[in-house]
This record gives sequence, C-alpha cells and structure tokens, in this order.
Amino acid sequence: MIMTPGGLADEVARLAAAAGCDPQRVTDPVTVREQWNCAALILLDVDAARATASADLPRRDGVVIVSADGDPEVWHSAVAVGAQHVAVLPDAEAWLVGALADAVESPAEPGRVLAVLGGRGGAGASVFATAVAVAVAEAGRHAMLVDCDALGGGLDLVLGAEKMTGLRWSGLALGGGRVPAAALHAALPTPRVGGRGGLTVLSHGRSDHDWPDCGRDGPGPDGVAVRTVCVAGRRAGETVVCDVPRHPCEPGIAALESADLAVLVVPAEVRACAAAAAVAARVRRNGVALQLVVRGPAPGGITPSDISRALDLPLIAAMRPQPGLAAALDRGVVPGRSRGPLATAAGQVLAVLDDFSRLQGVAA
Repeated sequence: MIMTPGGLADEVARLAAAAGCDPQRVTDPVTVREQWNCAALILLDVDAARATASADLPRRDGVVIVSADGDPEVWHSAVAVGAQHVAVLPDAEAWLVGALADAVESPAEPGRVLAVLGGRGGAGASVFATAVAVAVAEAGRHAMLVDCDALGGGLDLVLGAEKMTGLRWSGLALGGGRVPAAALHAALPTPRVGGRGGLTVLSHGRSDHDWPDCGRDGPGPDGVAVRTVCVAGRRAGETVVCDVPRHPCEPGIAALESADLAVLVVPAEVRACAAAAAVAARVRRNGVALQLVVRGPAPGGITPSDISRALDLPLIAAMRPQPGLAAALDRGVVPGRSRGPLATAAGQVLAVLDDFSRLQGVAA
C-alpha cells in the first residue's frame, strides 16, 4: 500500500489505523514506480497525482485521490492519473476506511457463513457447530464461531475456553459500522485447537464475576451486530459458523439471512423429526439453503433416509453416536479434534459448504 498525500498524511494515517492497516508512505518517484503495480491500494493527493501522471505510469485499479476540498483541480488530477475514486475528507472518511480495510484483507478465496440449528432441544447443534469450526482450523483456514443463542450457556464452554480472557458478546459494541476481522481476533478468545489454521469464538457469557474482564454480563447481540461479524469474517476470507437457536430471535434471523448454507441437526427419533419440521419451515422463510445432518442412535429403527424424506431435505451426513462424547465435553475436551463420527460429519458439511460457495461465486 502506497500513501503519498503530504499535508493529509496524518489524517490518512488515522483512518488507516481505524481500518487495521499500516500504510507505507512513499515520497520519491523511484520507489513509487517500483511499487506501483504491487500495492493493493494507492492514495495520492493532488500534487502526487500530478507527479504520477507526468511519470507516464501504466493505468491500474485501486488508485484514489485524497483531498480536503472539492476543488476542480482534484477531478482533473483524477482523470490524468486514471484514479477510480476521489475521497474528499471528512465526508468520505467512512468510505475510505472501508477501502483500506478491503485492501488489507483481500483474501485469495471468498469467505462463507454457515448456520447450524437443532431440530429439537438437545439435538447437539452447538457441539456440531463447534466441530465444524474445529475442522476448518485443522484444514489450515480460520474459523469464527459465533454464539447466537443467549440461553445456550456459552459456546466457550463447549471449547473448554470459559476461563480464557477476551470479550464476550456483552463486552462488544458493534453497530452498523465496519469491523476488521483482525480486530475481532485480537479482542476475542482464540483457543488452540490444533491444525495450521485458527479459531476465534464469540460467545454469550454467564452471570459470573470471577472474570470481570471478559464482559460476561449484560445484553446479547442484536441482528446488526451479528451481520457485522458475519460480514467481517466473509470479507477476510474466513468461515463463520453460527450456532443458531431453534426459537425465532433477532440474532438467529440475522445469521440465517447472512448464511450461504444452513444445517439442521436432527436425532434419529420420530418426535425429533416432528419438531424439526416446524424449525425447517421457519428457516425456509429466510431464503437460505437448508440441508440435514441426522444423528444416531436410532432406538426405534428410523433411518436417516426416512427423516430426509419426511422433512423433504437433502441429507449431508448420517452420524453414528460418538463414544464418550458427553464425558469428554464435561472435561473440556474440544469436540471434533479426534477421528470419529463427529469429525467425519463436520468434514462432509464443509465439503458441501465449499460447493455452495463456489457456485455462488460463479453466479456472482
């Protein structure tokens, strides 16, 4: 990133800090020529734009003229250098922060958002959502695990991270503005789960004053906050996994509306299938693609195919019972790290999510 505005350098540096980036200031023409083609974003003031135009550099995307007024010379300079945008401060501050954040995060692959719900209470959706996030990290990518259920007890507990410092939902103030994913990683708990990737968890808290720095008490998120987090993760090329409650609520609806794919976890039981039908009908109204994970055991002999037909949902995975899972969770063992039915089903969901993301990318 090249920054050449002279008198505006301090102001641009302030906006760059808000976007979570560290721009390089270049003043000599030789260095400008060397880095012209490789910088993600180039910011010029009017004088720098004139010098650049006279240097006969090739036209490229990502050139912005920064100005403190709307003098006509600004627009002449923009035409001369082939700039795509003119940012007149302070009116264009929000836009420029967004452009800087895009330049910093610009991922090789687009991010994606997955919503996970249970067909009935106790279906294991929170554990499954955590296992999917762990699978992302073990595949060498970064996952953001987002707790949308205020009554779920906190996803940090599922990860054994309840004592880790870092903010929970009540400690965050997220409006409709732009938040870099890097800022969330720095503020939130990031437990070690193995693999070459990473996992950040944004959890609800509990009324517990043993860790006052975690922001555990207070209100949960609204829909705007959930959308802000999903957009931040997607923009950074990450996988956002949202644990969504069965009951209608603003954060859950926002997660479903943001998701590329929703997964319904249903135990292999007739009553669970009946309960899941109502959940599936509600999720469909949000316009998100919905598929099915069936979890054993099946005491009555009902099969995953039976449930798939009854709910009219595509079956991603049929998951056998995982021995010792409940006891392992009570000991703080991260679900999905070891080989077994849970990790296998999580991998199958990730494969389908990859396919959805690729298809949407082609459509876009």
